[in-house]
Amino acid sequence: MYRVVVTGMGAVTPIGNNVEEFNAGLKEGRNGIDKISTFDTSAFKAVLAGEIKGLDVAEAVGKKEARRMDRFTQLAILASEEAWKDSGIAEGQYDPFDVSVYVSSGIGGLSTMEENVQKFIEKGPGRVSPFFIPMNIINMAAGEVSIRLKAMGSSFSTVSACASGTHAIGEAFRSIKHGYSKVAVTGGTEASITPMAIAGFANMKALNETDDRTKGSIPFDRDRKGFVMGEGAGVIVLEELESAMKRGARIYAEIVGYGSTSDAYHITAPHPEGLGGYMAMKKAVEEAGITPDKVDYINAHGTSTPMNDQLESKAISRLFGNEVKVSSTKSMTGHLLGAAGGVEAIASVLSVRDSFIPPTINTQNIDEVVSVNVVYGSMQEAKISYALSNSLGFGGHNASILFKEWEG
Repeated sequence: MYRVVVTGMGAVTPIGNNVEEFNAGLKEGRNGIDKISTFDTSAFKAVLAGEIKGLDVAEAVGKKEARRMDRFTQLAILASEEAWKDSGIAEGQYDPFDVSVYVSSGIGGLSTMEENVQKFIEKGPGRVSPFFIPMNIINMAAGEVSIRLKAMGSSFSTVSACASGTHAIGEAFRSIKHGYSKVAVTGGTEASITPMAIAGFANMKALNETDDRTKGSIPFDRDRKGFVMGEGAGVIVLEELESAMKRGARIYAEIVGYGSTSDAYHITAPHPEGLGGYMAMKKAVEEAGITPDKVDYINAHGTSTPMNDQLESKAISRLFGNEVKVSSTKSMTGHLLGAAGGVEAIASVLSVRDSFIPPTINTQNIDEVVSVNVVYGSMQEAKISYALSNSLGFGGHNASILFKEWEG
């Protein structure tokens, strides 16, 4: 078995277009949620989203290349290239077949799908783009990243709705731990602030329908009424420890545990006892070889939906008790679906590195059914030796990853 460390990070989020900006946003409690600007929402029930701001994504990727990629793939490339550069891995330091890519999405190229369906209906099959299929399919984010980085090891996408990014990181961790890769570029990406996505999630009563950006995403609050859609990408570089140290890499944290379970209960509702989430966290802690009391901070899935927050907190308190510090960064970014796990993994690593707990902003009145110690209002300074990140997806998918402070 090999030890696995984090040596690079890249992020494009509603509160920052790189890791440095994202970190500053977490610490100040920046609200990345506002009214949707990319299409007319006058006929829609839900009008808020966590959009990327101040960045022409297609321009940053390259206009020519971007025309052949859906936005979710473009975001994956930006985050992956930042993470790769941040890792400091130079050409020739690794056999390309030892470098794997596990970059996931929950929905994939939905904007491409919507655009081409409209063309098909209005103008006929001859007007459907020849790039429609490669732009739409979820694995293309991993494929394009592999091409850009010349990574020739395993390359695929785990598709498990909102758990996709965390599953990707967990599977990348296992790939290195068990000797199948030496390096993995891994995380999640999503770009689903589209008319169909907003309409679909709103009609299933999953989205908050307020137009008040300060009340849109309020995890664990007694007045929470649904999540707010977000977009972005979060990617980290994982490396086998000895190889990383040999090349003199800067190490942010060590990844020491991963748990993956299924509720096997309902297509959208969590298990009524939070059993799947509980077991995912338990497996991650057990793999790390520690007791639950060693975990200092949990970046909760914390979607701001009534059942998720209640049952996730129930699962957390069952394993860790009521005193472990918990927060939801979705209060700032909105819910990035398949990208959430990648972005929130970075938030967890930053909390370990910089000794702080990001706040659950705009939450004011903790629901009496929430049985954990929620950090809300503003960030808290605290030494974080172990940080756990949770992701729970439609279909009953649960994933937890555990990071440890790097002590040299």
